[in-house]
Amino acid sequence: SVHNVASIFRTADVFGVSHIVLVGTTPTPLDKFGKWRNDFIKVSLGAEKTVSWEHKKTLTSLFTKYKKEHTPIFALEQHKNSKVFNTVRYPDTLALVIGNEPCGIDTRTLVKVDTIIEIPQRGNKESLNVTIATGIVVCEILK
Repeated sequence: SVHNVASIFRTADVFGVSHIVLVGTTPTPLDKFGKWRNDFIKVSLGAEKTVSWEHKKTLTSLFTKYKKEHTPIFALEQHKNSKVFNTVRYPDTLALVIGNEPCGIDTRTLVKVDTIIEIPQRGNKESLNVTIATGIVVCEILK
C-alpha cells in the first residue's frame, strides 16, 4: 500500500539506508502523471527526497547487477530454509528484498537470493506489518 511504502521510506531515512528500489506495482512517491503523491508525502514526511530511489519493472536486472557487484541479496520471508534474522552476520553492503503482505516473495525470486531471513512469530498472528518487519530487520542489520 502507499502508506506502507511511504513508512518504509521514513524508516529508511532514520536508519540511513542509501537506496530503495521499488519493483512492479509497488507504489512510488510520484503518481502516474509524475506528480508527487500527497498521500505518500503525508506518511513519509519528506523521506522520498532524502532517500535515493528508483522504480524497476522486475527484479531480474537488479539481481544481475547485484551478483556482478558481489552484493549479497537477502530476502525477508517466512520459509522452510530461512534463518532467524538476528542470528545472521550481515555484510556492510547488501540488498534486502521485501515482499508484499498478502503474497510475500514468490519462490522464483527466493531461489535467486543468497540468504532468506525471517522474524520468528510466537503469537497467534502469522506475520507482522511489512513496515514493522522492515524496521526490525534494518535495525538488526545496522547493529
